[in-house]
Amino acid sequence: MEHRNKILYIAAFAGLLALVFLNHSCYYDNEEYLYPATANCITENMSFATDVWPVIDAGCAGCHSGASPSGGIALGNYTEVTASAQIVAGNYGSLYGTISHASGNSPMPKSSNKLPDCTIAKIKAWIEQGAMDN
Repeated sequence: MEHRNKILYIAAFAGLLALVFLNHSCYYDNEEYLYPATANCITENMSFATDVWPVIDAGCAGCHSGASPSGGIALGNYTEVTASAQIVAGNYGSLYGTISHASGNSPMPKSSNKLPDCTIAKIKAWIEQGAMDN
């Protein structure tokens, strides 16, 4: 009888474990769990005028434009922004590196919080979509 009880306990425990894992197996497939800050972030058809320039103008152009831009990096117009945004040999230019706080880049904006993840994702998508002047 004791042997039979052990088998029942083991079967009950195995069943309980199966229920626990089955109830949580899809949890990690949830986009909002995996990418909480960008789950509702739309990054298709990014526009320089609508999605990128307002961020650059408000947060970057103050220091990075004019006759002597900070760090020698000018971001005062489309041509200057794209020069900083280009993808060369699979590596993003300094624009994405600085706003995403990637290793080896000076994190921007200086003396301020990191941009929201969705804003960073939109700028990255704009670069990946060809950094068009649209």
